[in-house]
Amino acid sequence: MKTLYIIRHAKSSWKYHHLDDIDRPLNKRGKRDAPEMGDRLKSQGIVPHLMISSPAKRAFATCKIIAEALDYPKKDIELNNKLYHASEDTLMDIIQDIDDSWDSVMIFGHNPGLTYFANSLASTDLDNLPTCGVFACTFDVDSWSETDFEKGSLQFYDYPKNVPQIN
Repeated sequence: MKTLYIIRHAKSSWKYHHLDDIDRPLNKRGKRDAPEMGDRLKSQGIVPHLMISSPAKRAFATCKIIAEALDYPKKDIELNNKLYHASEDTLMDIIQDIDDSWDSVMIFGHNPGLTYFANSLASTDLDNLPTCGVFACTFDVDSWSETDFEKGSLQFYDYPKNVPQIN
């Protein structure tokens, strides 16, 4: 069994118009939402074996904040340039190349690719993976190379503005 957590970067700032897109930092809301989502993941007992991030400043910052909440060593985060605005096919290539010793993997990246990818994996119909949204999907496989579109099962989907239902 393999578990993939697809996480979109937290809300980024457009304040500094001179910055290249890859260099945009998190804004105030992003800095608030990322630790909240990290705490939610920790409360579920989630412990990733591997965290892979886009090199974009906002994605890597989100990854580091969530890594801290989950007690994941920041030095072990892998940066993958291909995650920066990756297409569904590129994302699949990245996933299928993961070492099979890792059963639980988090990837941090960007829309629209992440939304399309999540929908393709588990045949879901998300309109949009919100900033700092988490889409968790399981695969009944022994090897990441066996993962493919429509072979995943949605485990859960959460995002900062999601308010838990109280019964």
